[in-house]
This record gives sequence, structure tokens and C-alpha cells, in this order.
Amino acid sequence: MKNVRAQFERISQLKGQQDKATIERLGGLTNLVFKIALDGEAYILRIAGEGTEEYIDRAVEGHNAKVAADAGVSADVLFFDESDGLMLASFIEGETMSSDLFTSLSGSPARAARAFRKLHTSGLEFSFRFELFSMIDDYLKILNDLGATLPDGYHEVVKEAEAVRRALDAHPARLAPCHCDPLCENFIDDGERMWIIDWEYSGMNDPLWDLGDLSVEAGFTVAQDREMMTAYCNGAPSDAEFARMIIYKAMCDLLWTLWGLIQHANDNPVEDFWAYAVGRFERCKALMATPDFAEHLKAVEMG
Repeated sequence: MKNVRAQFERISQLKGQQDKATIERLGGLTNLVFKIALDGEAYILRIAGEGTEEYIDRAVEGHNAKVAADAGVSADVLFFDESDGLMLASFIEGETMSSDLFTSLSGSPARAARAFRKLHTSGLEFSFRFELFSMIDDYLKILNDLGATLPDGYHEVVKEAEAVRRALDAHPARLAPCHCDPLCENFIDDGERMWIIDWEYSGMNDPLWDLGDLSVEAGFTVAQDREMMTAYCNGAPSDAEFARMIIYKAMCDLLWTLWGLIQHANDNPVEDFWAYAVGRFERCKALMATPDFAEHLKAVEMG
């Protein structure tokens, strides 16, 4: 905890309070995250992980996290240092979600969808344009510079994804502020509504990316996909809307495969990131190979 307490001197709300605070380590794949209890208040202190500066723009994250708070879907940002990503935010009381909780808590897909809708329709602007195919190119360059190995067939699947690009470009989405990395653990359920945290990968994007990515992360069934999309659309989604969400389920796996490979190349010890990356890649290939996927492409292209 010594390194954590050293950060207190940089933050006005914590300065000189090292010995009075209670510090609890929380989860995190790439960063160090702590709950700080001090004088009856609770905070989240985040220390950015080593190597994350290769692929995360902390100035963008800081701006977007504050905008998300203004939109009423995220924690208040109390301190943010763009130079290294040190952040202090208010603590949100509630259940940190997991795939099991999304399965067991009634109505949770709908509550998450309503949180996304609140963000997406806020009319606010995020910094950065989250562009799928450009990010794939950027991540591939990082991996090349690291001398990393790709799963067999990755480049071939990227070529196959050109059909996805054409279908999406046939009816470009109206961009909105999006989370873009909706891990289950980035949702907190307070019993009435969902809150969303962690804005490292956020940007202006097609809103249905967020829905498709959440479906993958939570392992939603078809029924849960329908629940989520119905809540998001305030009624039954169109065939094109539902198909667009399904397409993004494959594309988020294609992208996050590379993220996992970067963690593996950087020797991140949190988990077996090679297995993580290969698992996501295999799931992407399996979905793209189904007959339904071709039908979804047609529905998106037709609009």
C-alpha cells in the first residue's frame, strides 16, 4: 500500500490524510484500483497500469469520464492527471456486475440498456472517434513493434471483415458518446439503475457497438438480447438494428483479440491473456461462419 499512500500528496482531497484513510484493493485487469474510506466519504483511486500509455490517451479518458458524469451515468471525477492517468472519483454504492449477475438479476439487461440510452441520447460530445478498423490497424502496429505472434488466420479474418465494413458503411450510424468497452465489471447496479464506469476506450461511435459488446461480455442469450434491445429502442428493434448489434458482437471479439495479445506481449500477470485472445478470436470466427451472420449482413446493408 506504500505506493498508494504516496499518491495522496498529489490530490487535494487526500493530501496529508494517509494515516486516517482505510484502503481496500479492488479488481482491475490493467490498472491498480482502490477504495478509499476517509472521514465518512468513499472514493475510488485509480493508478494507471504500466504500459497502458501505449494504447490509451489519458487526456481523452479524463475528458470523457467527466462528460459521462455530466450525462448522469457515471461517477463524479474529483481529480485527474493527464500525464499518467492518476484518478480520484466518487464511489458508487451497488453491486459490481458480472456475467453471472447479468444472468441472475432480473431486468439487468434492460437496466444496462437504459443507461446506454441515457448516454447515447445526451447530446454531449466525447473526445476521440472510436473507429473499429483504424483501431485494428493501430493495434496490429503495436503488436508488430512488440514482435508479438498472432493467432493463425487472424489476417484472413480481417480480410473477411471487409464485407462487414461495406454493410456498415451502406447506412452510416449517427455517432454518439459511447463507452466502447462494456465489460460486465464496468457496470454497477444500485438496485434501481445501472451506473457505468471506466472510460479508457470511450469515444464517439455507433451506439449499437455498446449493445453488441455488452451482449458478448455478459454472454446474453437470444432472449436477453431481445430484452436489451427492446429496452434500448423503447419497443421492438427493427431487423436492421438487431442485425447491426449482432455484427458488432463478432467485431468486438476481432478487436479485443488484439488487446489481449498486447497484454500478453507486455507480460501482464493478471491472467492468461494468450488464452483470452485465442478464445475471443475463435468465438469471432464461429459467429462469422454461421448462415445467420450472412443474413444479418444483408439486413444491415438494406437498412
